[in-house]
Amino acid sequence: MSLSSSEMVDLWESFAELNFSESLGNISSVDAVLCASAFDRQALLHAMCALYVFIFVVGVAANALVLWVNARAQRDPAMAPRRHETHTYIAQLAAADLCVCATLPVWVSSLAQGGHWPFGEAACKLTHLLFSVNLFSSIFFLACMSADRYLSARGSAASAAGARRRRLIRRGVCAGVWLLALLASLPETYFLRAVPSHGGVVLCRPVYPEDNPREWMVGVQLSFILLGFALPFPVIAVFYALLAGAVGRSSASPSPSSAAYPPSSSSSCPASAGERERRVSRRVILAYIVVFLGCWGPYHGILLIDALSLLGLMPLTCGLENVLYVALHLTQCLSLFHCCFNPILYNFINRNYRYDLMKAFIFKYSTRTGLARLIEASHASEAEYTAVALDGSQQI
Repeated sequence: MSLSSSEMVDLWESFAELNFSESLGNISSVDAVLCASAFDRQALLHAMCALYVFIFVVGVAANALVLWVNARAQRDPAMAPRRHETHTYIAQLAAADLCVCATLPVWVSSLAQGGHWPFGEAACKLTHLLFSVNLFSSIFFLACMSADRYLSARGSAASAAGARRRRLIRRGVCAGVWLLALLASLPETYFLRAVPSHGGVVLCRPVYPEDNPREWMVGVQLSFILLGFALPFPVIAVFYALLAGAVGRSSASPSPSSAAYPPSSSSSCPASAGERERRVSRRVILAYIVVFLGCWGPYHGILLIDALSLLGLMPLTCGLENVLYVALHLTQCLSLFHCCFNPILYNFINRNYRYDLMKAFIFKYSTRTGLARLIEASHASEAEYTAVALDGSQQI
């Protein structure tokens, strides 16, 4: 049974504890419908806690490793110029994903207590702001990286002045991304409150103006859909499709890793090997698009259905209410898996990053193993190290 706006406000205090999806941001229309649960809510919350713990462990480890390897590569004078093409965006993306994962233990603690928020209103606002800003930033950096990689692949070798100009442009874009993410996160953060409820439960949730709460809820959801998916996904899809086309048309086109990093002396290979590398490159580019769509498409699709039901454009039955409740929770978990996939797609799958990772660990522990003396004695070149790094693995 759907409720009017005034009735919904009156019942928020009584039934808010039934909706735990608010702890990660958006309010569901579950607040506006009174229906018997057709599923075990506690089992769902425990499953979410387990998934969030997994995302936290994998996401923190993978993104911290990315930042560590990129920092070491930037400190190496011989490697810094070759890595700069993607270092800026990759480092910012890893930092944003790392911060998103760092907030997950707080949400897990709240979910494990049935949605109770024991940390106070200031922590409610600050934790949500940190989560939301870095979540938006991660999405925006993926879009920026897709455009940058295509433009870098289409561009020719530039002078030192041109390289400095591109470096300044990238820094300006990064500053703009963080600012836009902050502005996108402020409205909902402003309305967040630690609201006492029945049974001593305190909820961290938005409390919108009483005269038009439904409109505010729909506005927040639609803005999240627009900024988090409707605008970034076409940018990512179009630029990576153009990059895949450029790779396919040119017999000497670089792979995505080559677009990110200027080719090394070891890149000369037979035509068959070059064609095989281009096929792999196109598959990697397709993976960029599919992973973003797979992680974020379901969640924003459910949010859109929820917004349409709040506007009265879609009849909200008890069956749909139960489906929305479960779907919002599960798709929220699915969307955060991008924090685990991004390091794999944009770093570990890249041959130059694998080489940097190998080199970083070799020199990190060389004093114990004696590898540094062995390397110095051999006087091997970077191309020879690359060959060692690629031994037994697919060149991507």
